[in-house]
Formats: sequence, structure tokens, C-alpha cells
Amino acid sequence: MTDKSCGKNFNALELLDLACNLHSIMDLDFLLQKIGYYAEEILNCEASSIMLLDEKKENLLFKIATGAKGGALKKMRVPVGEGIAGWVARERKDVVVNDTRQDPRFAAQFDKASGFITRQLLAVPMLNKGELIGVAEVLNRRDNSPFCPEDVQMLNSLAGLASVAISNTRLIQEQKNFFSHVLEIMAASIEVASPHMQAHPTHCAYLACALAKRFGMVDPDYRNIYYAGLLHDIGYIGMKNERLLSESGLVAGTSPEQIYVTMSIRMLDGIHIFQGAMPIVRHHRENFDGTGFPDGLKGGAIPFAARILRLVDAVEEIRMHKKLSGDALREAAIAGAQNGAGTLFDPEIVPVFIEMLKEQDQIWEL
Repeated sequence: MTDKSCGKNFNALELLDLACNLHSIMDLDFLLQKIGYYAEEILNCEASSIMLLDEKKENLLFKIATGAKGGALKKMRVPVGEGIAGWVARERKDVVVNDTRQDPRFAAQFDKASGFITRQLLAVPMLNKGELIGVAEVLNRRDNSPFCPEDVQMLNSLAGLASVAISNTRLIQEQKNFFSHVLEIMAASIEVASPHMQAHPTHCAYLACALAKRFGMVDPDYRNIYYAGLLHDIGYIGMKNERLLSESGLVAGTSPEQIYVTMSIRMLDGIHIFQGAMPIVRHHRENFDGTGFPDGLKGGAIPFAARILRLVDAVEEIRMHKKLSGDALREAAIAGAQNGAGTLFDPEIVPVFIEMLKEQDQIWEL
């Protein structure tokens, strides 16, 4: 900036860094706080705020409000069309007010509520692909100089960054919600594939994750064991599909248990997000002594997460087939785990599992 009446000089590399952070910072509040900070520093202002339009598109809600009195504003809302920010939202136009006492649109109640005295403000609409997201504003130049066109341009640029960050975050959240619902649908489909399967996918996922956490497992391994726990039995659905069965390449005489494992692998194969879970699904019926299937792996050759799922899947079968609950289920699960230690199950996992069952009384009550 060359006009000394406008905002402070700034380091262009800082703005480049800010733009890059749009793709690396997943904490939206932190990113918007940073944008507000830059707006204050570049435009030499005392405070800034970012207000977002609510779902009904009737009010602006304070998402970020900096400055000494900013906290009081976060509980307030600005109706669209009221006050200067509300006017900006309705008209989708920039506003420069270098003396709020002379502007009839100025809503003094926000100053009364926060204790902040607004002398000047610059407000711009936040738009993304023509859709109004909210309003960004800066308040009170520290040197009392008037806002100028370059200031408006700069705040619009920063508001554009904020709009992209908000839109990206919302898109990611929508994708997560969609994926979560798809997983629920898949789990429900597994439950109806067999008369004994009710709650089995969710119980296996929960028990496997609880046990994995005790062994210090973290993402992405933790996430993969969750997916495997939830979906390892999806092959039961495929067993009812003649086309999938005919294309599976299974030889005559293959046991139903081996068929469902093969079908589970086939149905999940090619879905990128489940690739890390595939070895767990494939080997969750391997026995520690090498007598399991499909590959007859033994001991440490079996993926650790598959050894965990092998145990919880087996004790879940006790619940499903014997229709036990409460203390009776816990005692039967402990006995089953102890009896299979070293043959079916990893003997190092069994005592940790038993300890977990003893410590968490309601572990099956999801």
C-alpha cells in the first residue's frame, strides 16, 4: 500500500501462508481467528468480527469477535437487514462508515452490550459461488484515519479466504455425515443377513476399538480396526447374491465360514477408504496356532488387529448364540477367552481383554 492514510504495510508472505493454511488447518475457529488477526494488523484496527448466516438465513451469528470486549458479542445475533452488518448481508454490498454517529443504520445496542465503543467500521459480505455465508468487519482504525478503497479491497480478500475455509469445512462435515450414514446402513444390512446378527457389527467394532486403545493403538490403525469390526461380516450379504457367488471362484466343498470371509474381502475390495482394514477382515478367522483360515497364518504372522478382532468376534458369538447378558455373559466371555488362549487367541491379548471386561460392567450395553 502506498497511501499512508490506508492500513499498515504487510508481509505478502504472511498472506500466502494464510492461504496455504486453508488446506492444512482443520480447526475452523483457529483459522478464522487467524484471519481476524491479519485483518486487524493489516488494516490497523482495534477489533474484527466474522458473522455467519444461520440455517434459516434470518440472522447473523458472531463466529469470531476479537478485541477486549469481543466475548460478549458471541451470544448475540444480528437480524438480516438490521444494523450495518445486517444491511450488508441483505444488500450484499460493502460498507465504509468513518463516523458511526452519522450513520442511521448503526445499531448502538451491540456497543451497550459489549462495552466497546465503535467509532468507525468497514464491513463486507462473505460470498462463495454467489451464496452469502456471512459478514466480515473491522472496527476503529488505531490512528483514527479514514478507511480507503484499498482497505475495502484487502478486507474483501481476507473475507474470501474465510468464505473458502468455511465452505471447505462444511463440505467435509457433509461428507463425514454421509459416510457415517452409509456405514450405519451397511451395518444394519449385515444384521438382517442372519437371524443371530442383531447388534453384532456395532458390538464388534466397539469391543475391538476398546481393546485396541488399551494397547495404545492410534489412527490410522485405530480407524481401520473400527471399519473391520463393523464390516467384517458383510460377506453374509454377498452369500445371498448368486452372481457374486458365481464370480467368487470358490471351489466346491468350501465351508460357509470360509465363503463369507472370501465374500467380505471381495465386497470391500476396491473401496479406497477400507484398504487399511482389508488385512484385518481377511485374517480375522486365523487361529493363533495356525489352524484357522483362509491362509493358515500362525502367531505373529497374523496382523495384530486381526488377532484382536478374532477374540472379540468369538466372544460376541457367545452372546449371539447363547443369548446371554450381564454377569452371565461376562463370565462366559472370560471363560471362552481363557480356554482359547494360545490356540484360537493371542495369549498376550487375552488377559488384557479379561481385565477390560472386569473393569467395564456395561461394556455390552451400547
